[in-house]
Amino acid sequence: MAQQAYVTETVDGGSGNEHRGDRLRRATHRFLDGWRGDPRIWRRGVLLAALAVVLALVMALHAHIPNRIGNLGSLTETFLPWAGLLVPVLLVLALVRRSATALIAVLLPAAVWLNLFGGLLTDKAGTGGDLTVATHNVNADNPDPSGTAREVAAAGADVLALEELKASAVPVYEQALAPTYKYHSVEGTVGLWSKYPISRVRAVDIKLGWTRALRATVTTPEGPVAVYVAHMPSVRVKMHAGFTAQQRDQSADALGEAIAGERLSRVVLLGDLNGTMNDRSLNAVTSQMRSTQGAVGNGFGFSWPASFPMARIDQIMVRGVEPVSSWTLPRTASDHLPVAARVKLPADDS
Repeated sequence: MAQQAYVTETVDGGSGNEHRGDRLRRATHRFLDGWRGDPRIWRRGVLLAALAVVLALVMALHAHIPNRIGNLGSLTETFLPWAGLLVPVLLVLALVRRSATALIAVLLPAAVWLNLFGGLLTDKAGTGGDLTVATHNVNADNPDPSGTAREVAAAGADVLALEELKASAVPVYEQALAPTYKYHSVEGTVGLWSKYPISRVRAVDIKLGWTRALRATVTTPEGPVAVYVAHMPSVRVKMHAGFTAQQRDQSADALGEAIAGERLSRVVLLGDLNGTMNDRSLNAVTSQMRSTQGAVGNGFGFSWPASFPMARIDQIMVRGVEPVSSWTLPRTASDHLPVAARVKLPADDS
């Protein structure tokens, strides 16, 4: 006797998808019903709501956190972008607690963080430009200075600044970079390499007692550009002293004074400032210059530590120069990541 097989066709992905969709809808309904039927959703989670408000206030009013006690303000500003990680944590806790009050309160720090840093989440890079510059703290204890030099040179920068140069390693960097850069100058522990002529090189006194900054004129096809290379003193976080940055702050003031007195209209600053653009203690520099990463970068551009970058303390800043693009270069043997930028040089009016 012949048997007839019947095949049941399903629509829109079959019964499996329909069952999963039904389960999801039922779970959603149960979740919402639990909230609607809970008279305590507005009374629960008051502590979470208070924490959300405090977080919003810390981010919004960070400039008012005093530096008198362990430079707490500067420490907060250095890692301020990471405060945003607390927002999803508070959101999850509010959902677990079924607190409508906490959920609404979490919107405050979320809005503040987006206002402060939301613009950094988009790629603002343009095209074109006249000059590519790069800077890298190569680390005095770099185990492979020759390899580091070749890797950075491969990025194609026209002008390259290196910081934390150990005297015994300078000849290694010079030899490795010679095929790419015809001109260079080293002052103390900082150096400048260029495809274009360098002149009027001098050390810049940043109140340390030894040389960690220089100023040079780079004569590009579009005319002269004043290039500063600087390595600010290191900062430390100590249990008994907080964020110790007094020497760095004094050096930043001295560097800002030197740049303020620059006669050329087109100025580029390359270096490890041991501070972020948010750190008020660098105002002497940041108030008169523009960060290429902030203006045309993609993301935060964190550069330190190289193993897990948490802050952008390696900076490229400009005045009288138009940023086009800014980015972080691949890791080398250093504990910092190199950073680079492409800039447009307007007509020289100096």
